[in-house]
Amino acid sequence: MRAGVLFSGGQDSTTCLAWALDRFDHVETIGFHYGQRHAVEMEVRAAFLAKLRAIRLDWSAKLGEDHVVELAGLGAISETALTRDESIAVGESGLPNTFVPGRNLIFLNYAAALGWRRGFSTLVAGMCEADFSGYPDCRADTLGAQMRAISLGMDRDFTLHTPLMQLSKAGAWNLADELGGDALVELIRTDSHTCYLGERGDLHDWGYGCGTCPACELRVRGWAEFAA
Repeated sequence: MRAGVLFSGGQDSTTCLAWALDRFDHVETIGFHYGQRHAVEMEVRAAFLAKLRAIRLDWSAKLGEDHVVELAGLGAISETALTRDESIAVGESGLPNTFVPGRNLIFLNYAAALGWRRGFSTLVAGMCEADFSGYPDCRADTLGAQMRAISLGMDRDFTLHTPLMQLSKAGAWNLADELGGDALVELIRTDSHTCYLGERGDLHDWGYGCGTCPACELRVRGWAEFAA
């Protein structure tokens, strides 16, 4: 009953962390530096984890080591609006230029390799295909194929849980409320980071962010539906 959570510091991964703590006996967190322009998401992680421990003592007892993996090479080969200072737009392929090719597939490989050493073969991540930006590596069939390859390649059964896969952003807020009540919702609102531009100036009703990038637009709309 051990699990590793892909934990970026954003709304989705923080909700998934609470979900995992509610179900597993021991949970470790994994973050990735890949040259993202919104690197502030990595900076908020430690404070979030410290405050999360105070919400429920049983969660604090289950929360294990935090790991940060350096993947600067991914950012170096990715000419995207998440790894370069350029305007966010939809490309000729129909995908937004915030898509970092292979990112989630690489994350899962590294997380599984870490799990091999740390003694967990269950991964939890916040990919979602119900309310997302169209990234093909967020789709359930893509992730299923990747986990089959990982299990074969490591000769060990690895499993992936994606609690948000069929949830809207409003549904993610509802799940956080079910798991940790007002305290968790407020912690996610004020201490997580989702904005692609890394904006943490003014605190809005829905949290920090520019309010106009694709990630913020989803979060704003989800909060409005949740709070209605």
